[in-house]
Amino acid sequence: MRRLVFGLISILLLGIEILIGLFAHGWVRSYLGDVLVVILLYTIIRTIIPNRRMHWSILPSVILISAFAVEFLQLWGFCDRFGITNELLRIIIGTGFSPIDLACYLIGIIPCYVAEFLIAKKK
Repeated sequence: MRRLVFGLISILLLGIEILIGLFAHGWVRSYLGDVLVVILLYTIIRTIIPNRRMHWSILPSVILISAFAVEFLQLWGFCDRFGITNELLRIIIGTGFSPIDLACYLIGIIPCYVAEFLIAKKK
């Protein structure tokens, strides 16, 4: 049941992210998309791996560290340094560092920590 719920949330969030990427401008595209992307990553992983065998804080922490790592790769100019010209890959990886994006990832990961804590508490 939990896998189904996470799967449905993943599909919903992916749809929202696609709509944001295609049509949104301003703060929605700049900030809300970054907040939602870490939640999307969390729900995808929980769909694939529904049962935890680790401390409740590990998965959200790994996702947050990964999001930060991608953001710092943008600061380093990863796409340009490796000659990535595919537009979709450049959008997925990103090409512009912003410290505000780091704050957005922090905001977005909070519900993931809460969900993991509540799931762990329920067991």
